[in-house]
Amino acid sequence: MDLEALDRWAKIKGITVLGTGDFTHPEWFRNLKEKLEPAEPGLFCLKVSSKVAGGSSNIRFILTAEISCIYSKKGKVRKIHTLVFAPSFEAVEKINTFLGATGNLKSDGRPILGMDVKELAKIVLDSSPECLVIPAHAWTPWFSIFGSKSGFDSIEECFEDFSKYIFAIETGLSSDPAMNWRLSALDKITLISNSDSHSPSRIGREANIFQSNSLSYQSIASALKKENLKDSKLISTIEFFPEEGKYHFDGHRLCEVSLSPKESKRYNNICPKCGKPLTIGVLNRVEELADRPEGFILESAPTYKSLIPLEEIIADALRSTVVSKRVAEEYKNLIKKIGNEFNAILRASRSDLEKATLPEIAEGIMRVREGRVNIAPGYDGTYGKISIFGKEETKTKINQKTLF
Repeated sequence: MDLEALDRWAKIKGITVLGTGDFTHPEWFRNLKEKLEPAEPGLFCLKVSSKVAGGSSNIRFILTAEISCIYSKKGKVRKIHTLVFAPSFEAVEKINTFLGATGNLKSDGRPILGMDVKELAKIVLDSSPECLVIPAHAWTPWFSIFGSKSGFDSIEECFEDFSKYIFAIETGLSSDPAMNWRLSALDKITLISNSDSHSPSRIGREANIFQSNSLSYQSIASALKKENLKDSKLISTIEFFPEEGKYHFDGHRLCEVSLSPKESKRYNNICPKCGKPLTIGVLNRVEELADRPEGFILESAPTYKSLIPLEEIIADALRSTVVSKRVAEEYKNLIKKIGNEFNAILRASRSDLEKATLPEIAEGIMRVREGRVNIAPGYDGTYGKISIFGKEETKTKINQKTLF
């Protein structure tokens, strides 16, 4: 996960602007300052001395971090993860100086601080009013603003006087915009989707598509704040199928119990195996706070597209694992011919895909685009299990191709 690898994988995926992550960590921040140089205002690129093999790169980096605040409020322990976007190294240095006085920034890339998240917002915005404070993966049970285990029921309850500076939230892997549209309180909030990746190959599993007259930190911030939609706006997001996220349904991982909100209600939110309280997932929590019916469409909102990462599509088509050599070879071959992953899963025609890869992989991509997938929802920290083909269907196709 060094900058060179991030740059290389952003190109493979088809990403223009990538968050640096972890700017609060002293060693990583020192690395950012050594290897990045200013590009467009508020954005950075690799220095010539750090460029990946193959020459110059057009990938841009935006300074970001995720911070964990754990504190007590209104008689309850709160655990809130928050994203911070910063326009300059100078702003980051101010943030790190303030936060370093209250907690150990060296302990983790995502530091844990014993402060109210509204105090974090104050520190960040005092460092630079151009900074953005965005609740991370807003619905996950344990560490989010709306989480069932330690969150709040509204942005206002969480941030109080600083609520007016919260312009966006991150929907997270286990929820999508349609689920968030069910809360009228979020109508003015921009819904963004980030990959929350912990390895380079998972970059871009969620992403944001902007339309702008210029590429800059300010154009991105302006779009998120909805300041001047003629110049810059968020037009679409790329999403996980929310069922594939780790916390979509309720359940108990150790008991292998997965329940829909209706089923959980039947058991009074108690695990039918061990008798302990269930981990209440995102779908249930949305149901609890929603003031609109399922299926409500917010007409003014950006569009979105639910997708499956290309490696997973290939693995399903080949009845193989994502880490297998054959999947890696097919992935590399398809990227080489189509250009990047987003081109392959979003834009390339069926005929172009069939020329570039195996017919079953092309078929898999088309099915994902059309939403024709089967998913066993994720629960209590376990990713959902997704399938595109029936077992016999794919096996027959592959055997036929091998035979002829």
